[in-house]
Formats: sequence, structure tokens, C-alpha cells
Amino acid sequence: MGVLAHHCDQHDINGPVTKQNHDGARISLAGALARHTTLRQLQVFEAVARLGSFTRAAEELYLAQPTVSMQLKKLADTVGMPLIEQTGIRIRLTDTGREVYAACQEVFRAMADLEMKVADLKGVKRGRLRLAVITSAKYLAPHLLGQFGRLHPGIDFSLKVTNRERLIERIENHEDDLYILGQPPAELDVEAHPLVPNPLVIMVSHDHPLSGVLNIPLKRLLEEPFVLREPGSGTRDALFRLLEEHGLPAPVVRMELSSNESIKQAVVAGLGISVLSLHSLALEGTNGPITVLDVLGFPIQRHWYLAHSKGRKLSVVAQSFLDFVRQEGPHIAEELDRKLAEARGATRITRPEKKSDGSGR
Repeated sequence: MGVLAHHCDQHDINGPVTKQNHDGARISLAGALARHTTLRQLQVFEAVARLGSFTRAAEELYLAQPTVSMQLKKLADTVGMPLIEQTGIRIRLTDTGREVYAACQEVFRAMADLEMKVADLKGVKRGRLRLAVITSAKYLAPHLLGQFGRLHPGIDFSLKVTNRERLIERIENHEDDLYILGQPPAELDVEAHPLVPNPLVIMVSHDHPLSGVLNIPLKRLLEEPFVLREPGSGTRDALFRLLEEHGLPAPVVRMELSSNESIKQAVVAGLGISVLSLHSLALEGTNGPITVLDVLGFPIQRHWYLAHSKGRKLSVVAQSFLDFVRQEGPHIAEELDRKLAEARGATRITRPEKKSDGSGR
């Protein structure tokens, strides 16, 4: 049985359909909410709706599960209609529940704005920024947040790193303020702002036979096994698209891994070559155990975008961050150009005696 069934039956949790005052007359929902609903009840409901789990909501809010169920029952009693349907352990919002969830998000967004505006009047920037980024952007996001945080030390951050499929789900559910991703999803109504270049390069271990070779033909890469992200990832799709544009077949994928860090370890171990964002070398640089190859057609020039749902008003904090990254974007792009130039330079000096095109002649 699910969490709801442990504490009370479905009718008790969802509450009565009508609401009357002590004289037996109907009162408006707005009046009932103002009189009987607490921000804690809205916070609990928002967490359950967002996380899809009583257990996870209780853990996030440091509450016992019976307390979570009790708070939801009180809110449903006040609304007068079912908010949640539960089948086994699966939780689904009713139509009314979805409307209440949207209202909760607006309430807490307005409160966050109020906090920051009051702090501004006091001369102190305060607030919270919720940012979700695609896995390959996890090297970029902390850099941006660090710079922004130094300018506004009173702002807290929530950073969620996930794959593209889950990121799109988060956008659909309005779980965060802003999102950093590659190609903006065409199926969603989002507003996307170009952030910084995201060049994709071919990486090999430093002792790979192609390390130091200049002007390697794209076709030559097909003789090597690849270590790639899972199907549907942006880097994998970009590689396959480039090969198709040149009339070449898909590469031999020796291994699929779900994180860039695992892929880099596999490359260093000699399990294959890979295509990754140049940003993924942010920590080890171009003088570490991985070499960027000089391949014709590379780097694949892509961009990262800072996106948010179109038509949804950004919080003051989110708008401030958006303005900041727009201003800092050109400086970050210059730094990337410098890193790419260093990578190419490292390729040329790693094995200067190799001048072939990689064909083995």
C-alpha cells in the first residue's frame, strides 16, 4: 500500500467537495485558503508534486511522512477537491492538483522576489537561484555561479546536473529558474539565449598513435573504436550528423557510458577515442593524459544556451543571472578560443616528427 493508505483513506486525504462556514453558508475558495491554508501546507504540497514522492518530500523538508500526509489532507480539505491520486506507490496530480501546484510555484516565486527586493532596499542582494544543466555543461556552470556569487554573496544556489531527457522533463514541469543545454528543444515553448561556444573535439590518450598527427582525415577516425555517451546525447548526435554529411557510415561504438568523466577514464585506458566538449578538459587542461586530435572538420562548432519557459516571469535573481551571463559570455568565449589554440599547439608539439595524415604512410 502507498503512503497515503498508511495514514488515512483516499476520501480523508482529498477532503470534502464543499466548504461551509459555521453558519452553513458557502464561502469562496479564496476566502477559505486565506483563513485556513498555511505556507507550510503549500510548501509540503509543492515538494510532493515536484518530487512525485511522499518519502522524498519528507526527506527534503526534514518531516515525518505522517506529517506530510496530514498537511496535504488539511490543504485538500480547504480546497474541497482531490489534489492527488495514488495507485500503489505512484502519485499523480489531479486537474485541480495541477492548478494548485502552478499556484504554489507562483506564490514561492513571488516570495523569492519579495525577499530580494527588500534586500535590495537594505543594500544587500539576497535570494536563491535554481539552475539545471545538461551533463556536459557541469564544467561551465560552477564557473558562472562562482563569478556571479562573488558579486552577490547573499544569493544561494541549487544546481541540478542531469541528462537531456530528464532536463526536458524539468523544463516541462517548471522545476527550475533557468536551464543550460545545447540545442534548445523544438517541442517545448522556451526562450533560449546563446550563452557561450561549446566546441566538440576528438580526444585520445596522450600515447595514442594519432596523437601529434596533423590534418587527420575524418574517414581515418572510422578505423578506431569509439567510447560515446548514450543514444540521444547531443555530442553523439553531432558526431553522427557530421559523418552523415560527409557520406560516411556510423562509427564502431565499443562502449557507451553515461558520464563524461567515465568516458575520459576509458579514453585514458586506451579503450577507444571519443568526441567531447572542450569544456570537459577544464580541470586537467590540454597537458594532461588526454590529447585533442587535429581532425579535418573539427571542432564541431556548437553553442550552449541559457533557457527558460517562454511566458513565465523570471524571478529577480534569475533575471540578474541572465543579465550577468549575457555580459560575461564574450569573455568566456575568448577564454575558450585561447584553450582551443593551446590544444592545437599541444597537438603540434607532442610529436613533431609525425607529419602524415594518419594513413600510416
